[in-house]
Amino acid sequence: MIDASLGDAFLLPRKGANMQRNTKMVVEGGLMVALSTALSLLVLFKMPQGGSVTAASMVPLILFAYKWGVGPGILAGLAHGAIQAILPGAYVMHPVQFLLDYPVAFACLGMAGLFRQTAWGVYPGAVLAVFLRLVCHVVSGVVFFASYAPVGQNVWLYSTVYNGTFLGAELGISLVVLVLLYSALPKKYLSPA
Repeated sequence: MIDASLGDAFLLPRKGANMQRNTKMVVEGGLMVALSTALSLLVLFKMPQGGSVTAASMVPLILFAYKWGVGPGILAGLAHGAIQAILPGAYVMHPVQFLLDYPVAFACLGMAGLFRQTAWGVYPGAVLAVFLRLVCHVVSGVVFFASYAPVGQNVWLYSTVYNGTFLGAELGISLVVLVLLYSALPKKYLSPA
């Protein structure tokens, strides 16, 4: 028998109320991926070699992960990352770079679900999720975009500053929106039942 939390993490169907709950989770996940994608098209600032500050496009995925947990959050992030990779402006030069900058980086947003059992866990969850996304982009930058670093500059530092610039701004906007939404949303919304 599969553990209930493992089944939820991988959206395995079960009978009765659990199947209804899973259906609700899948539908809500699809809506949050669509909302994140729409918000990602509202670009406030675009970096010269990729990356942008958007209208809080990570917030729907962070809230989804906070509500449903890490497994469903990771799956929603993977879906969103795959969509981002096929939208205009995506830059793919190698299969590993594609994985690091798109599906894996956005799947990290699902880690916001680690703090779902705490009242204010959405905030540290968001910070952790964006930090892990930053790690993916920094590694990708060091391995695949080192040639953009100024001559003599440490590539790790360059990649961290470059990616941290847009992700730091994106995190700041997301935290402000999360504060506003978290206080306005009915607490029953944040419960998966």
